[in-house]
Amino acid sequence: MDNFSIIDYLQNNFNTILDHLGTFAFAISGIRLASSKKFDIFGAFVVGFITAIGGGTVRDLLIGVTPFWMINSSYLIVTGIALIAYLFFRKLIERMNITIFIFDAIGLGLFTVIGIEKSLDANFSYWVAIIMGMITGSVGGIIRDIAINEVPLIFRRDFYAIACIIGGVIYLICDKIGLTSPVTSSITAATVILLRVVANKYHIQLPTVKE
Repeated sequence: MDNFSIIDYLQNNFNTILDHLGTFAFAISGIRLASSKKFDIFGAFVVGFITAIGGGTVRDLLIGVTPFWMINSSYLIVTGIALIAYLFFRKLIERMNITIFIFDAIGLGLFTVIGIEKSLDANFSYWVAIIMGMITGSVGGIIRDIAINEVPLIFRRDFYAIACIIGGVIYLICDKIGLTSPVTSSITAATVILLRVVANKYHIQLPTVKE
């Protein structure tokens, strides 16, 4: 495959690549947490899978389409690859305490973009698309945390769902000024990831509700 055909392939399959990268990242984060709770291999796979497909499933049901993973087995395969990768590199991943945060941040950014674009493709307005981006990015983590008996990140003082919303606004701005879809998607995902990393590094949190 020459350079032109590689570039052409990447452009034509950009959203699919983002989707599978996000699936892998979220699956790893779910598998890592399941491992810390001493789940068996099947349990870890299930937690990884629901982390990866949970938000997208809720999004698809809300916009009235068949959940994506029910018509494409690649998401099961990608989750299986994530499990195998974790089993082979478990010691390395477990030594890197920040790993789960990084994979979670990457998945959040990529899935926010996928949620926005799928909603726009279904002819929903931008405000709906931004909400669907947030749901796609965050609901899988909520289901994961509930499954392993943890308080979901989105309900703590973490800069999580807000990062998705800001990313959605950035997507809208980029689209309105005429940037190409790959550039818009890349800027949006990078914004969400950067917001998560900066908020975590500098302990930026939303205020709690006072009694």
